[in-house]
Amino acid sequence: MKAIIVTIGDEILLGQILDTNSRYAASALARLGIETVKMLSVSDKPQEIRAAADVALQQADIVIFTGGLGPTKDDLTKKTLADYFGTRLVFNEEAYGWVKEFVSHYPNGHMNEYNKNQALLPEKCTLLRNRKGTASGMWFEREGKVLVSLPGVPFEAEYLIKEEVLPRLEKRLAGDLLKYKMLTVYDVPESDLAMSLRAFEDGLPEGVALAYLPSPGFVRLRLTAKGTAVQKLDACWDALTGALLGKRFTPAESGAPEDVFAREIAALGVTVATAESCTGGNVAHLITSAAGASRYFLGGVVSYANEVKMRVLGVRAEDLQKYGAVSEAVALQMARGVRELTGADWAVSTTGVAGPDGGTPQKPVGTVWIGVAGPQGAKAQQFHFSATRERNIAKASVKALELLLDAAKHG
Repeated sequence: MKAIIVTIGDEILLGQILDTNSRYAASALARLGIETVKMLSVSDKPQEIRAAADVALQQADIVIFTGGLGPTKDDLTKKTLADYFGTRLVFNEEAYGWVKEFVSHYPNGHMNEYNKNQALLPEKCTLLRNRKGTASGMWFEREGKVLVSLPGVPFEAEYLIKEEVLPRLEKRLAGDLLKYKMLTVYDVPESDLAMSLRAFEDGLPEGVALAYLPSPGFVRLRLTAKGTAVQKLDACWDALTGALLGKRFTPAESGAPEDVFAREIAALGVTVATAESCTGGNVAHLITSAAGASRYFLGGVVSYANEVKMRVLGVRAEDLQKYGAVSEAVALQMARGVRELTGADWAVSTTGVAGPDGGTPQKPVGTVWIGVAGPQGAKAQQFHFSATRERNIAKASVKALELLLDAAKHG
């Protein structure tokens, strides 16, 4: 089956917000073997919404719309789709009860006219209950094809896709599902990894394919099987992990470094803190992107200026003068300083030349020192990443998580 995902909203076309709904929906559909063949973004104008529905229903079996379901006058998706599918908007008592229950958790718990308007819904569609907001999802069917309209707020759209849309689609697809497994390989460039897996790929049976999904500091591998080849997936997976022996990898579908860090640091029962210069708070951002981070993350300091390194973290002025901010001595003192400041069991620091300017022959752009401090002392390592600022920040952040986790696991 094929799918098309349509996002509705002038704010997307103006570049004011990032479209994360399409990525989430495509990933979710892929787990059911549904191939997303196109993604569209259209304005809030009724004619654009209708035109997108025409194109999508001609070319795909499943269509997912997100956006334009709010209670204000500029949200036109609901009325447009009701007209498009030849039905009318009616007041739905069940949906009104859902809205009242949701609004009752607001600080004042007051229902206003706009809240009530969320219960005006197409008469001929299946409503999808949204427990994360007031806009119900809508499921339309025509000639064996499905169009689902969801709110544009990402956490609402994701909830409805996971809890309402996927279970319904799974029932329709019965046993005709694509299967895949993923893992993440660290510290191996994509080209080198592909060379080392060339024999493995050449030996894959028909219907099984390996895909490379590179990011700074790691590469995700996705092994996919279709049709009758699904029964061969486990054997191919075993062969893949065997071919990766000697490399550091995580056999998990959610294998992003921050996810691995969250799982393993939580299991250790220790607390951590960060002191960052060149990464500008990105290490702390990665740590706190995982739910439950408050159990182990105590806090961080972004000490971009040398004055902050000295006043807050206790870095010695003479060491900054003698060795420079990008040095082993400063990385060690930053890690020790934030550990003492927060009371954390373990702390990590980053100091480097992110670029594009500031490099010297002795410390070119991409030079980064990462320090880790713990109960038994502190140590630091120097790295040389790339000439690109964004990649340097990303790679240094991933490496900082790796070193912090490794130190906490092995003392």
